[in-house]
Amino acid sequence: MSKTSDTPKKHASEFIFKKKNYIMMGIGLGVIALGFILMTGGGSDDPNYFNPEIYSFRRIRLAPTIVLIGFAIEAYAILLDPTKKKK
Repeated sequence: MSKTSDTPKKHASEFIFKKKNYIMMGIGLGVIALGFILMTGGGSDDPNYFNPEIYSFRRIRLAPTIVLIGFAIEAYAILLDPTKKKK
C-alpha cells in the first residue's frame, strides 16, 4: 500500500500583486471616484422646473472620460509586472 500523509502541505503565503501594483490601483480608484463626483448634481427637487445644467460639458463629456481613464489605469495596474527590470 502507498503511504499517504495526513498533514496538509503548507504553501508560502505570498500576495499576487506587489506594492507598485497596489499603489497604481489606489490611483485608479481615486480617478474613478473623482469622475463619479464630477457627475453629481445638476438635478432639480421641483418636478415642474427643468435645470439644463444636467447636460453640462462636465457631466456629459468630462466625468465619463475621467471614469474610463480610471478603469484604464486599473487595467494597467493589474497587468503591471513590478519585477521587470529596466535596461
